[in-house]
Amino acid sequence: MNQFKSVDEILDFAIEAEQDALEFYTKLAESTHNLQMKTVFGEFAQEEMQHKARLMGIKQNKTMEFSNEKVMDMKVADFIAHVTVSPDMTYADALIVAMKKEKAAFKLYLALSERVADSNMKALFLSLAQEESKHKLRFEIEYDENVLKEN
Repeated sequence: MNQFKSVDEILDFAIEAEQDALEFYTKLAESTHNLQMKTVFGEFAQEEMQHKARLMGIKQNKTMEFSNEKVMDMKVADFIAHVTVSPDMTYADALIVAMKKEKAAFKLYLALSERVADSNMKALFLSLAQEESKHKLRFEIEYDENVLKEN
């Protein structure tokens, strides 16, 4: 795992992660034939773009805002089997992939927060973890409302 020496290095890492997520959701949106999936993943790609812009703004302006907001965890992603990404996957499978991706990002930022001594770096990683937790929750709610309730 990376050793970060500055807040700028953390921000560069997070900006790259947001870019990867942006590309991931864009590819999902472009590769699906399901209009609902195309719309949802296009919206998530836009959100990742906004997160990237926010992080770039933090890096440029050197001002960080942190929230102590608690994010609910429905734990849906904890009890669902792994799904392979494919252009023909169902909407439910795409939501599973997205939940698992956001959960992994959350765990990464949480683990990184535990590896730094600097309180600003720790707060930044915890803030990034919280953002990923919010993403996962949105996918869990979508899955609960549109997949679990149908079964």
